[in-house]
Amino acid sequence: MIKINDFLYGKMELPTLFSDLLNTDALKRLGGIHQSGAIFLVNPDICHSRLEHAIGVTMLIRMLGGSELEQVAGLLHDISHTAFSHVGDYVFGNTEEDYHEKVFAEVLCKSEVPGVLLKYGYDVGQILHGTFDILEQPLPALCADRLDYTLRDGVHAGVISRQRAREFLNAVVLKDGKVAVNAESEVAWINEAFEKLNDDVFNLPLHLYANGKMAELIKRFLDKGILVEGDLFKTDTMLLNKIRTSYEGYESIKAIKQLKGFAEFIRHGAVPKIKKRTLNALLV
Repeated sequence: MIKINDFLYGKMELPTLFSDLLNTDALKRLGGIHQSGAIFLVNPDICHSRLEHAIGVTMLIRMLGGSELEQVAGLLHDISHTAFSHVGDYVFGNTEEDYHEKVFAEVLCKSEVPGVLLKYGYDVGQILHGTFDILEQPLPALCADRLDYTLRDGVHAGVISRQRAREFLNAVVLKDGKVAVNAESEVAWINEAFEKLNDDVFNLPLHLYANGKMAELIKRFLDKGILVEGDLFKTDTMLLNKIRTSYEGYESIKAIKQLKGFAEFIRHGAVPKIKKRTLNALLV
């Protein structure tokens, strides 16, 4: 067993399968990818990782009684995110913000994960072709992935308190195998929290600037051949270090941190068009 402690879900023990998965390079890489992209460059308080979110989703599915396979799917669901998370979507002009989903099968199958799964009696095809209703639902439904990042990102960004997030979790249940909420007041609260997260964090001009300028810089360096597409499947630090090896890159990163050209970028730059997200949590 492996013992996990999370600020939302508390302490939990997971089978050795999860320890072995967490020791793969694919999962370790997520520990070096910021959940909110390049926002940490302008707002250092928002610096949590994709791995933290992936573990949180796993714990939430387990808490709700989801199968071990669905818990595994939860842990693995983001392994194909590029460095700086959704910045990769802005680099490649992916308005649906699902670039990581398009390359998921390739990244998963090239990793050590299939071998680990086989060791414990699972096949990678079960992850690729399985149906996981607790983990994922189309917008505007609530699901473990959407709920974890709403609470986790909200707490890290100061939009909601940790105590209130944990109180809300007491109202989360399953209905017909899908995530639901057992109190009307809590439905209203999570829907409002989700809207506030989108307005005050995802679409905050300062944050759009950071992610947009980083995407602009990466795209320019890809065009120049300073970066190659494979560099986006390293950690944020490794990608930053490669960018900074050139004088232009070093000065560009410094300029982002110093908010140079912020107002001009918001008026006329390639500001990311954030996918429209709304939430309509299901009431039991």
